[in-house]
Amino acid sequence: MVVNSVHWFRKGLRLHDNPALQEALNGADTVRCVYILDPWFAGAANVGINRWRFLLEALEDLDNSLKKLNSRLFVVKGQPTDVFPKLLKEWKVTRLTFEYDPEPYGKERDGAIIKMAQEFEVETIVRNSHTLYNLDRIIETNNNNPPLTFKRFQTIVSRLGLPRRPLPPVTQQQMDKCRTKITDNHDQLYSIPSLEELGFRTEGLPSAIWRGGESEALDRLNKHLDKKVWVANFEHSRVNMCSLYASPTGLSPYLRFGCLSCRVLYYNLRELYMKLRKRCSPPLSLFGQLLWREFFYTAATNNPNFDRMDGNPICVQIPWDQNPEALAKWAEGRTGFPWIDAIMTQLRQEGWIHHLARHAVACFLTRGDLWISWESGMRVFEELLLDADWSVNAGSWMWLSCSAFFQQFFHCYCPVGFGRRTDPSGDYIRRYVPILKDYPNRYIYEPWNAPESVQKAANCVVGVDYPKPMINHAEGSRLNIERMKQVYQQLSHYRGLSLLASVPTIQEEAEPPMTDESQTSSGADSPPRVPADAEAAGCSTAPDSSTACASFIHVPHADTYPSQTPCPPSGPHTCPSTAVTSTSALNPPPSPPHSLVLRSQPSSPSCPTLSPSPSPSPTPIQSCLHGQRRKGFTRKARRNQRPRGRQNCPQADPERRRDEDVRSEEEEAGGESRMEEDTEQEEERMEEEVSVETNGHH
Repeated sequence: MVVNSVHWFRKGLRLHDNPALQEALNGADTVRCVYILDPWFAGAANVGINRWRFLLEALEDLDNSLKKLNSRLFVVKGQPTDVFPKLLKEWKVTRLTFEYDPEPYGKERDGAIIKMAQEFEVETIVRNSHTLYNLDRIIETNNNNPPLTFKRFQTIVSRLGLPRRPLPPVTQQQMDKCRTKITDNHDQLYSIPSLEELGFRTEGLPSAIWRGGESEALDRLNKHLDKKVWVANFEHSRVNMCSLYASPTGLSPYLRFGCLSCRVLYYNLRELYMKLRKRCSPPLSLFGQLLWREFFYTAATNNPNFDRMDGNPICVQIPWDQNPEALAKWAEGRTGFPWIDAIMTQLRQEGWIHHLARHAVACFLTRGDLWISWESGMRVFEELLLDADWSVNAGSWMWLSCSAFFQQFFHCYCPVGFGRRTDPSGDYIRRYVPILKDYPNRYIYEPWNAPESVQKAANCVVGVDYPKPMINHAEGSRLNIERMKQVYQQLSHYRGLSLLASVPTIQEEAEPPMTDESQTSSGADSPPRVPADAEAAGCSTAPDSSTACASFIHVPHADTYPSQTPCPPSGPHTCPSTAVTSTSALNPPPSPPHSLVLRSQPSSPSCPTLSPSPSPSPTPIQSCLHGQRRKGFTRKARRNQRPRGRQNCPQADPERRRDEDVRSEEEEAGGESRMEEDTEQEEERMEEEVSVETNGHH
């Protein structure tokens, strides 16, 4: 019987390690490689020009590679359910192959195609190669539930053994056995469209920092491995100004579009490590970011509402503000904070920002300053970020907004101090916010504090040439911490324990989420080593994959807010302080139902038009904490009961513990000097305990 195969390219835009493509070639008489411009991606208004350009370049590279094998790429416009019936008839197709898509939309789309192919009596073969592991197997191993903590995920993965080894690239010999005639009018019928044909204006468009395609991906992989020799020696990555720029060894967009196989990267890292470490098996931390990617894919695969708050069983229901004007200022880099504006400008121009820069702007938009929903930020990243995909993008935003996976809302990025610590010279700001280029280093991160004479000398007057800060950071973040505290207190009261007391330390939750590859720079000229996730002058941050540092500091009451200044006026610029009162519950309570809504009064208005106000009222909160989290909470609660510089209370019933929480907060409010001493001790302990982690795809 004649076998006419069609391989349907989607994300896996490569010829190496492509199991589904190999199935198409196996014993076939003809093979056609097809890419359909799916309107879900191609026609979406939230896909920016940089992402479109990367995709088209990847398709051009794939077509060129197929040309070398005497084949071509067939690019067809339309929806798959409309396109395939025509192609299957015209080409007399008997076999259809494609890569497994683990995301809910992809599974629904593919189910419809498989059903249609059966009606045409076409054999359908689907193979997994976009993730390291079979996600269904991970879920099955975890009692048919996706693991919702990274530690649990690592435990499950360690039981599964190594991922399948990658397959070799398609060869000329394979393609010659199933050569398909290419018609003379192929380019007229199936050519790759240009940006102009897709309706984009390209006049003045700068050249791409990230060029799409498998060839570029493999070239970067080789450079990446040369750069990664330090991994085997457990060297810490250093985050400085050079880290903030796009690197020629960056890989994250290529993993997202499937130009590079994650299994090829995994085994290249593994073999490099074993070669340099004399055949020692590498730790899971070597593959940190590949595993974070896998973690979010697993959490999302059976959750069609993973990218939204409503109907999402793992997402805390937080009453975020609706503020389109503030959102637009953030997205367009007009916040009045040079560090934030530089990051958002780089994202819009180049399609990429460093993972710590992502943390900074995400915190600023959500729980840190503006109190705007993570869903809004996720959509902006979806438009602009080359490596943003559905699962990792949504998961990272839930993480950074403390809506899921991570509850340490008292850790906050300072939009002044964190950038200053990373790039003391301010050259990063001068590059992306050139209006500030003539400001002296002293004022580059806070131009509003520069004397009028300095502003005029720099030809940039704040409020005229550059916007004033859109919010009082110290006051706004302090208010938002209180809001988050009330959200979690309501949740913890329902569960019959103080959830705040059982929040894990950073080390216990391992690395943070990222959708990017981390880039590092070190050497004699690098600035002094500081924890990568610790903000300048006391501002603690979300955890980072290479270091961990926690700082527990106290939140003053709302009536003690400082004067209207974006950051404290004297001394280093710090984030508002916060405290965690440590009373722990040793026994896990029952999990709440999926759609529990705790009723209370609505919250008070918040940023960006923030004024001194009392602590907001309790807010509505919905949550679903899965039962498998309870063991982690209990285990971490036990750790919190261990002596850490102050006497712990004996185990008590929930009501007594809550009373003790209140008394403890009142005592700590008057004991700031003791808190400072405890903070220093805690930071020293954290630095001693920190484990060396490396980013898996940078």
